[in-house]
Amino acid sequence: QVQLVESGGGLVQPGGSLRLSCAASGFTLDKYAIGWFRQAPGKQREGVPCIGGTDGSTFYLGSVKGRFTISRDSAKNMVYLQMDGLKPEDTAVYYCATPGCSGTHNVEYWGQGTQVTVSS
Repeated sequence: QVQLVESGGGLVQPGGSLRLSCAASGFTLDKYAIGWFRQAPGKQREGVPCIGGTDGSTFYLGSVKGRFTISRDSAKNMVYLQMDGLKPEDTAVYYCATPGCSGTHNVEYWGQGTQVTVSS
């Protein structure tokens, strides 16, 4: 059974950092594209970064380039999202999902989400 579980969200001040974790079970994640998505209140869910399955190539939403970094640990079957320089507009529920590099409409499995709030 495929399962994705996020953790690491919380409240942080503008300019601060958080690291989100996504634990995968039921499949080997380095064979599949994994993406981080976010959804702010009243807005559509959007893809943030993703990491490809076979070659590990990464793709980033323009607004987070240079601030967010996606990585994976194949031995632990985990994907991470390091978020630096956080802004209030980054406030959202963050989800990991797969397949994660081809838009929300192609996702087959979602995690339950973790709340990130950026506020002073």
